Amino acid sequence: MTEPSDPAQPCTHVPGDALSPADPTPGMSRQLALHTESMWSGTVDTEAGTASGWHHHGEHDTTLYVVSGRMRLESGPGGAVVVEAGPGDFLRVPAGAVHRESNPGESTSRAVIVRCGSGTPTVNVDGPAPEAPTGTSLTPTSASPTSASPTSPSPTSPSPTSPAPTSPAPTSSAPTSTGNGA
Repeated sequence: MTEPSDPAQPCTHVPGDALSPADPTPGMSRQLALHTESMWSGTVDTEAGTASGWHHHGEHDTTLYVVSGRMRLESGPGGAVVVEAGPGDFLRVPAGAVHRESNPGESTSRAVIVRCGSGTPTVNVDGPAPEAPTGTSLTPTSASPTSASPTSPSPTSPSPTSPAPTSPAPTSSAPTSTGNGA
């Protein structure tokens, strides 16, 4: 059972210039604002034309709000499900979902991140989740008809700097945990 909240606990302010580097994943730069037992929040910047390494966020459900630029997420079996979002859009990454982010745009992308859960907030892995069995649907979950829709990387978009593997690597292969001692 959850302990009751303290109604006298004060609110917290974290100035933008007080964020600290956190949770390294190749291809992206995260900045930590707040980290409690059950929540992690901060920002992520991804340079134009780059892609992050494959990773997941353990037991944390993650919501991203895109402030500027473009964000593309590859996830699902073999990394075959692709969603793309721009300024004002939200993205959700379910707990444990192996994914990578890329920026198909021409300028650095920035998103605000809020993760709810416990444990290590970022675990780097060698590749996407294993391929789906034949006949399995790869449709992303949408919150509404106007949410980010699945896309295929367009031939005119910059290709990510780390290409998708030709065969999926196991997600349990030598994961690297990162985080602030969590």
